[in-house]
Amino acid sequence: MKQPEKKPKSGKAPNKPNPDERHKQNAAFLFTGMAIKMGVLIYFGIWLGQQADENAASETPWFTVAGSLLGVGLALYFAIRDLQKL
Repeated sequence: MKQPEKKPKSGKAPNKPNPDERHKQNAAFLFTGMAIKMGVLIYFGIWLGQQADENAASETPWFTVAGSLLGVGLALYFAIRDLQKL
């Protein structure tokens, strides 16, 4: 014989977070995604610069410097764009 389900005292479903908690979770996911995206862009810029320096056989790592600056610039661009969506 099945026992009837107990209703929560507050009148809300027990597994459903309230809108404030949901907003905090969405913001946390947004900022985590932004940080990962920034790290990947900077790393990829440095990697491309290092590959170009190896192929050019230059004494000074100008392509690495340019790649890192390009990666930082792209990371900032996408971070600002994502923050404007808030």
